[in-house]
Amino acid sequence: MPKAIQPEALLTQLHDFQLQGLHWMLAKESPELPAENTGDIVQLWKRHPTMRNAFTNIATKFSVTNPALASGGILADDMGLGKTIQTISLIMADRQLGRRAPDACNATLILAPVSVMSNWSTQMSKHIKPEYALRIMFYHGTRKQPITPKQIDNYDVVISTYDTVSSEWHAQKSAKLPRSTGVFSVKWRRVILDEGHNIRNPKAKKTVAITSLMAQSRWALTGTPIINNLKDLFSLVRFLRLSGGLDTLEIFHGAIMRPVLQGDADGTRSLQILMGGICLRRKKEMSFIDLRLPELTEYINKITLLGHEQEKYDALEAQAKGTLDLYRHKAGGKDASEAYRHLLEVLLRMRQLCNHWALVNEERISSIMQQLEAEGIVDLTPENKATLQKMLQLSVDSHEDCPICLDSLKEPVITKCAHVFCIPCIERVIETQHKCPMCRAELDSLATTTVKPAKESSAAPPTQAQLADKASLDSNSSSKVIALLQILKASARDPTTKTIVFSQWTSFLDILAPHLTAAGFVFTRIDGSMSAMARDAALETFDTSPTTTIMLASLSVCSVGLNLVAANQVVLADSWWAPAIEDQAIDRVHRLGQKRETKVFRLVVEGSIEERVLGIQAEKRKLMGVAFAEKESSRGKKRRAAGLADFERLLGEASKPS
Repeated sequence: MPKAIQPEALLTQLHDFQLQGLHWMLAKESPELPAENTGDIVQLWKRHPTMRNAFTNIATKFSVTNPALASGGILADDMGLGKTIQTISLIMADRQLGRRAPDACNATLILAPVSVMSNWSTQMSKHIKPEYALRIMFYHGTRKQPITPKQIDNYDVVISTYDTVSSEWHAQKSAKLPRSTGVFSVKWRRVILDEGHNIRNPKAKKTVAITSLMAQSRWALTGTPIINNLKDLFSLVRFLRLSGGLDTLEIFHGAIMRPVLQGDADGTRSLQILMGGICLRRKKEMSFIDLRLPELTEYINKITLLGHEQEKYDALEAQAKGTLDLYRHKAGGKDASEAYRHLLEVLLRMRQLCNHWALVNEERISSIMQQLEAEGIVDLTPENKATLQKMLQLSVDSHEDCPICLDSLKEPVITKCAHVFCIPCIERVIETQHKCPMCRAELDSLATTTVKPAKESSAAPPTQAQLADKASLDSNSSSKVIALLQILKASARDPTTKTIVFSQWTSFLDILAPHLTAAGFVFTRIDGSMSAMARDAALETFDTSPTTTIMLASLSVCSVGLNLVAANQVVLADSWWAPAIEDQAIDRVHRLGQKRETKVFRLVVEGSIEERVLGIQAEKRKLMGVAFAEKESSRGKKRRAAGLADFERLLGEASKPS
């Protein structure tokens, strides 16, 4: 690939592959239709063989004269390869070239998760020479300043969030553009979506809002442009404004999705040409990247359950298979929904038992389900609240979507009729209807009819008496705890080895803590119950203390926004439904700045649901490889919501007719 010239305004010298990325991005912002007599294909358009100035889309077979081309694309480099600095360099290089359209403003709108908003301004001040400093506005919460076509000339970059833009779009019922004020009042020089896979659900309110933004150029930055299936890619294609009918789901499904799923060679070729034209993806292991990162080695450590654990696991598996039979034969409606939820609960308990039998609460949710079946709602007594919180956690752990906004649950709550929604979504419904949109149960107010998730809590450190009682610790051990301690003791032969132990359950970290102390390990911890100050202190201790060799970490907290290169070893105590989250957690350790060989140990109970989860994940990974015509990667992608075939796979059953 050709390289761009280093932008004059940039303080940091770009790597060669980043200069190649900059050249590619500059070219994609000014695309040109295929020249005559070349046979070139641009955004799936090729010249019509007989009609002058006519072009045919090779996927949809549409033929038109001078079709519009999308300006922008998808930068899908691996995390750690500098998507942020390449984007900053694009802004600076384009300003130098002055390629703004007459009807667009000169400002770039960046949408990012709240947790990384400040990272953009930090990176801009770090990489741009002071004399070229950008004028930045944060458009979020109390930091909002008015945006109008006149005032926007005072800014070069506006940094906002997906939810801010979504709320602003849906605050008015009219889809007419431009509006008088706000982000929909101007045509942006470019819109950049950080973590662009956030708009993967085409029906979500957030996706509809972001796609409605006016812009000269559009960019999505994401290491996972295809997470669940090719419908994720459709959302990005529609956002980019690709022409030829591909912005309509039915046409995209017929031209791309269905042929690829059926193994049709032409469909696969169209997908690969499409991705080759709009998407740039480089991986850390590619030879020309040359980050000089030390080797990363992953091991799957197979574990056999202890006798009493196997008995409990077999009982849960039998219960799950019985529930699967019920779910398989329910045609739909309330009974099927209850069977589905109960099946998810049992599967979750099976996964928890693989970590430690004490995580499996013997108190079943069935009693409250019986009350719901009889009365439709439950009283919000302290006991019922605790049980509803467990049911809410099931929905969160299973990555269910809010049935109102059709997007991932944000600020989830559960109603007294046991339905789960985002707080802002159900709050609006209660204010206008006072009824649950799922079952029409009466809901007086948010405060009196819903329950929020239980707060994470870290266990108190073990007392001296508990530590002295080794027999008690041994009796409270598990096969996975034993295997983990064996790895840590073997690693301790090198006193400079530092290990991050990831788990999705803070309750498992609670169980591990006294075992580590009794074994003589000094450790720190980071999880969702801690304040930002406490997290920073834990990270500082882990970075600087030579005796603190272990960090217990909540997987969801540590998969985003942290630098953990002080560690050179990772233990994944359990398998997450979304392997992309595991990949991101590992990449916090194996990244620029890492000087040592990195080892990853994945603890998997043999013959269990954990082993089958890995098998299903491996199949999901193949789709990304097909899209980019690349060899299978050892890294996984986020898993979609479970369907009947997935349940059958997880329980080791051959597919049966439903």
